[in-house]
Amino acid sequence: MQLENLSYALTQTIHNFGAAAVVGGAFFALKSKPDQLQLRNRMAWLVLIAWGAQIASGVIFGGVSFYFYGEFPDLHAVAVGALVIKVFCAVSGLALAILYLRGAQQWSEKGRHRTWHALTGLGATALTAAAFLRWFS
Repeated sequence: MQLENLSYALTQTIHNFGAAAVVGGAFFALKSKPDQLQLRNRMAWLVLIAWGAQIASGVIFGGVSFYFYGEFPDLHAVAVGALVIKVFCAVSGLALAILYLRGAQQWSEKGRHRTWHALTGLGATALTAAAFLRWFS
């Protein structure tokens, strides 16, 4: 077994589970009942950790490429655009999850609901951008 392929596969596994948790956790919280604040708080932790996993595994992808090839992947312009979108979504999602955990109890239900809409949208956008990044790199 090649260490390079194993490194990519393990990193991809973390990345895939992170993507599933980012989108699934946010969507689950979005569809939960307004009075389920404890459930939403748990989902916010899940989404926060998942965005962290997305960021870390994305960095590791670049590190694996650099380690084995001495350079970062040569990306087509479409792939670079998709990567920029993914990074924007990850940083925004991470920040929004932190804000939610720090202050959502004082927010209106409308504000909490909008936050879950935004987190779901950021996750779905990042997942869509991932497809373009994969096929245009």
